Amino acid sequence: MKHCRPLARALAPLLLTLLAACGSTPLPPWPDRAADGAALRSTAPPVVDLGTAAPPAGAASAPAEAGIVVLPVPASPEAAAEPPAPAMPYGPEVAARFPDPTTVYRTPGLAPGRDSFSSAQEISGWLHDAAASAGSQTRTGVLPLGTSQGGVPLEALVLTRAGGTDPAALAASGRPTVLLVGQQHGDEPAPAEALLVVARELARGRLSPLLDRINVLLVPRANPDGAADGKRVTAGGIDMNRDHLLLRTPEARALARLQRDYQPTVTVDAHEYTVVGRFLEKYGAIQKFDALLQYATTGNLSEFMPKASEEWFRRPLVAALNREGLSSEWYYTTSSDPADLRISMGGTQPDTGRNVYGLRNSISLLVETRGVGIGRLHIQRRVHTQVTAIASVLQSTAQRADNLLKVRSYMDREAAGHACRGDMATLTGQTPQRRTLVMLDPATGADRPIDVDWNSALELRTLQSRARPCGYWLAASATQAVERLQQLGVQVMRVAEPGAVLGESYRETARASGARSDVRGSIADAAPVVRVEVALMRGVLDTPMGSYYVPLSQPLANLIVAALEPDTQNSFFANGLVEGLQSQGRVVGDPTMRLEPLPAAAF
Repeated sequence: MKHCRPLARALAPLLLTLLAACGSTPLPPWPDRAADGAALRSTAPPVVDLGTAAPPAGAASAPAEAGIVVLPVPASPEAAAEPPAPAMPYGPEVAARFPDPTTVYRTPGLAPGRDSFSSAQEISGWLHDAAASAGSQTRTGVLPLGTSQGGVPLEALVLTRAGGTDPAALAASGRPTVLLVGQQHGDEPAPAEALLVVARELARGRLSPLLDRINVLLVPRANPDGAADGKRVTAGGIDMNRDHLLLRTPEARALARLQRDYQPTVTVDAHEYTVVGRFLEKYGAIQKFDALLQYATTGNLSEFMPKASEEWFRRPLVAALNREGLSSEWYYTTSSDPADLRISMGGTQPDTGRNVYGLRNSISLLVETRGVGIGRLHIQRRVHTQVTAIASVLQSTAQRADNLLKVRSYMDREAAGHACRGDMATLTGQTPQRRTLVMLDPATGADRPIDVDWNSALELRTLQSRARPCGYWLAASATQAVERLQQLGVQVMRVAEPGAVLGESYRETARASGARSDVRGSIADAAPVVRVEVALMRGVLDTPMGSYYVPLSQPLANLIVAALEPDTQNSFFANGLVEGLQSQGRVVGDPTMRLEPLPAAAF
C-alpha cells in the first residue's frame, strides 16, 4: 500500500456543506396518528363518485354533469392498439364476479362503441384541455418531457395553487407534491384512462379542493410506443420499469427528470397484472383481486418509509376499495417457468420505479388492476379501481401534508448523515414463507384457496453488505456514469487538481456474463450484464485532475450505492456505464482533494 501524501487544499465550500450532514441525525417522534388525522380530516372532503351513475336498464341516459364527464374527442387514426385477447378468456361464472360499477367513466378511449383506447394525440389534447379549463384558483401547465423512442411527445400535467408551476414555486408552496404515473407497460391500458379522469377532476371537478393542500403531477401514459403496439416493452424492446436506475430509455429519463426537478413526496405507479396466462397453467385457477398493492421494498430504505407507506397510505387505500366493493391483496407474481410454483411479491432490486422512487425518499406506491390479457373486459371496473385507489392516495396526502413534509425532510437528512458510518446492504432478497392465496375456480367462479410457497418482500434478508464509504471516486473517462448520476439528481464534484485519498479499490475475483432477471424471469433488456465478485483492497487512491467525486453526504446516497457498488446486476459497471473496476473506487477517509461543482447535465 502506498504511504499517504500530505494534502494542503481545503474542500470546496459546497462539499463542506454536504459533509456537515454526516453527524448523527436524531429520529423524530412518529406523529400521533389519531390526533393528527382528526385535525386534518375536516380539511379534506370525502371523495364521491367521479363518473356518471349508470341508468337502469332500458332507461335513457341522463345528461352528463358539467365538469364531471367530458365527451370524447373524435377517434384518432393513431389510437392505441387493443391488446390481443379472446373475447371471453373465461366463462360467465367468473365474469359475474366482476360487475360494472354504478359509475360510468367517459374518456376518449372509454366512449361507447369504441374498440381502442385513447391515442397519444387524444391524451395530449385532454391534458391541454384540462389545463385550460381549470378553476381560477388553480395554476396548470403541460410540461414537455422529450419524446419517446418512436418520436411521440412525452408530457406531464401539473396542477397547483402555488405561485407558479415551476419546481421552485411548488417547493416554496409548503405543500407536498404527488406524482402519478400510468402505463409504463403498453399492454396495461386502464391506468392511462383512469389518470385522464383524475386530471379532469383535479382541474375542475370533485378532487380540486385537495389542491389547497397538495400539488399534483400526472403522466397518464409513460410508454406511448408500447401502447400503440399493444406490447409491454418500449419501441426498443426494453422494459422501462426496470430502467429507472440505468436510464437507457428516453421514457425512463422523462420520469427521472420529473423526480429530479419536482422531488415529489409521494409517487404512485399504476399498472395492470396478468389475469389468466401462467396462473391458469400453473395453478388451474384465475386471478381474483381487483387491485394488488405494494410499496417500496429494497435495501437501505429509511425505517420511516415502510411505516408511513403502510399506516398513512395502504391501509386507507384498502378501506377505500372495500367501501366500493373492490377486493385487494399484496402484489404478487410468478415466474414464466411452468415448473416453478413459487409466488413472489414485487422484487427487491433497485431498478423498478417503485423501488427507485423509494430510494429517492419519495413514498412510493404500486397499484395494479387485473387487466393484462383480457382486452376491454371489465374496463369500467378496472378504471374505477384505479380512480378509487388514486383518489385515496391524494386524500391521504392532503390529510397528512404537514407530517409528510417533516418525514421527507428527515429521510433526506438521515440518508446524507450516514456517510462514512455503519454498514449498508448491497444485495437483499425476499424471505420464503408459506401462505394461503385465494384465486378463482375457472369453471364455477368460486373462491379457490391455494397453499403456496410465498416469497415475502415485507421481510428483507441482507444477502451482501459492506461498510458505507464517505463517497465514490470515478475516473475522468466515466462520463456516461456521471451523466446518468446527474440525470438522477445526484450531485457530482470534479477534482480540480491532482491529489490522493484514503480509499478502497475493487479487485475482481470471479466473472461471468448473463441476463438481468427478476422474480418473473429474464428482463427484456438491451444487452447482457457482467457479473463479478470483488474483494476490497485498502490503500491510497490517486485522484487525477478532471476525475470525479460522488459524496454520500447527500439525500440520494442510497441511490448512489445502488448504482456504484459494482457486484450487482443493476450497477453501472455491470451494465457497461463504467468501463472497468479500475475506473472507480470507494473513498473511506476525509476527501481532502480540491473539488469544484460540476454543471448539471441536460436531458
